[in-house]
Amino acid sequence: MKAFLDKDFLLQSETAQTLYHQYSAKMPIIDYHNHLIPQQIAEDKQFDNISQIWLAGDHYKWRAMRAHGVDEKYITGNASDEEKFLKWAETVPYTMRNPLYHWTHLELQRYFGITELLNAESGKRIYDQCNALLRTKEFSVRNLLLKMNVKALCTTDDPIDNLAYHKQIKESGFAIKVLPTFRPDKAMGVDDEIVFVEYVNSLAKAAAMEIHSLADYKKAIAARHDFFHSVGCRLSDHGLEQIYAEEYTEQEIAHIFERLMTGKTINQKEKLQFKSAMLVYFAHLDHAKGWTQQFHLGAIRNNNDRLLGTLGPDTGFDSIGDFEQARPLSKFLNHLDSTNQLAKTILYNLNPRDNELLATMTGNFQDGTIVGKMQFGSGWWFLDQKDGMEKQINALSNMGMLSHFVGMLTDSRSFLSFPRHEYFRRILCNLLGADVENGELPADIAWLGKLVEDISYNNAAGFFNFEN
Repeated sequence: MKAFLDKDFLLQSETAQTLYHQYSAKMPIIDYHNHLIPQQIAEDKQFDNISQIWLAGDHYKWRAMRAHGVDEKYITGNASDEEKFLKWAETVPYTMRNPLYHWTHLELQRYFGITELLNAESGKRIYDQCNALLRTKEFSVRNLLLKMNVKALCTTDDPIDNLAYHKQIKESGFAIKVLPTFRPDKAMGVDDEIVFVEYVNSLAKAAAMEIHSLADYKKAIAARHDFFHSVGCRLSDHGLEQIYAEEYTEQEIAHIFERLMTGKTINQKEKLQFKSAMLVYFAHLDHAKGWTQQFHLGAIRNNNDRLLGTLGPDTGFDSIGDFEQARPLSKFLNHLDSTNQLAKTILYNLNPRDNELLATMTGNFQDGTIVGKMQFGSGWWFLDQKDGMEKQINALSNMGMLSHFVGMLTDSRSFLSFPRHEYFRRILCNLLGADVENGELPADIAWLGKLVEDISYNNAAGFFNFEN
């Protein structure tokens, strides 16, 4: 019987162990999509305790605690940080076979050197041990990132953000590139007309210009896109239920924008037309600057009205949706390709039924101009666990080119989530190792070692080219 979380965790063959320990483990990290707060990096924040850095904002853990019958007081409520941690510690043993069990203990090991299992009995002891370390300079957020061998990370930022903290980080000479990502979801968010108009006014202020027409609006967005580029941004990101690809004319979109800005409502078709037009506009801007566009597709959000009203969004009430993806996605990508304005693209699905769909869709628009131009992204959100990663890797292997994959990301709000890269790398090496052991791949360790090094780091470094 193997020990839990030993050095060969998830590595079930000698080949897998060789690939991970001799090749993948040493590679640096490019975390090209996360939700870290740049202010905390700029100020090199020191967290007071493990609850603040580990539980606050982590809706994965919150969902598990609710399922375990923990009162909201100990999740997002007014209980003390210690009380919240102890409730989480009580919950952890019941998360077995949920990825939270692996992540929890992997993070305790990698950051704090704690190999003891977290449970009700050990909770107070581990809480005190972690807190003592967190008070040392070695556990400031910058040092935590350096400890994980991070070379670059990309936060997620609204076009109206002034990016002051990104500039402060760069000017400080910090060794890790901390770059913004252009996330213009609100700039096409016309489901609530009043909120949209408020956003347009905020955008006008950020761009230092007046917005009276669609042309003005596009000019303001382009100005913010230029500004993001000047601060080092090289990726955009869109969190959508599905791609929007409604037919429209520029005159129709200009009329819809005018109606919105004069306080009128628009119908459902007009909303889809506006979203479709803006997606194309964003994509054209990305292509012109050589950026990579990312599309996170398939979440059905804010399902619980009662608790949404009490706690707000992003508090653990989102799930996998079953939206149509193939036809609108094909139409959108084809439209961009038809004028040779299709940027480098990463597609992520939340519904596992869409694995092969996205893996094959990317192949339709590979054009030989860029290695791996179209990427089937890593397992996302509910799929960034062992089973989800294995299925994504297998679908990509079967339908595309695993060799050119840009690898893993954290998609996290926590500075303690970077062992997820290790988790992914171990899973990748284990799959390749099993193929070698089964005679399905040659035992060419040098070549396979290069492959896992590329997927772990080199492919992303070349693909995003943050140096330019």
